Amino acid sequence: MTEALDYFRTRLAHETDPSDVYAAQKAGDRFILVDVRGAEAWAQGRISGAVHMPYREISERAPREIDRGVDVVVYCWSPGCNAGQKGALAFAELGYRVREMIGGYEYWVREGQPAENDEGALDRVFDPTVMVVRT
Repeated sequence: MTEALDYFRTRLAHETDPSDVYAAQKAGDRFILVDVRGAEAWAQGRISGAVHMPYREISERAPREIDRGVDVVVYCWSPGCNAGQKGALAFAELGYRVREMIGGYEYWVREGQPAENDEGALDRVFDPTVMVVRT
């Protein structure tokens, strides 16, 4: 029982999800949301308010660009992508308080949260396979 408690407490300390990140954005919580995917993925679509820092660049760029006193949340494409974990590890190695947004950009969009690309805001579509959709 203690092992399970430790495991789930640890996961919740280091992970978050799209609905909690969106709620934190709306509440005005202080954190920086970092898209750790490559340039093509960023251009195709990203979470509104996120900054772009591919995971391979974090060790070089983060100390210059991101205040260590601000919590960091990273995301990549989807549950099938481990770039978010690589990005979270890179931030943790630099001493940042960091969490990974599980589900990534895919679940953010499927939940209908605000996203954009280089042309502006993307349509919000609510996927009933991942959430309750009220009509």
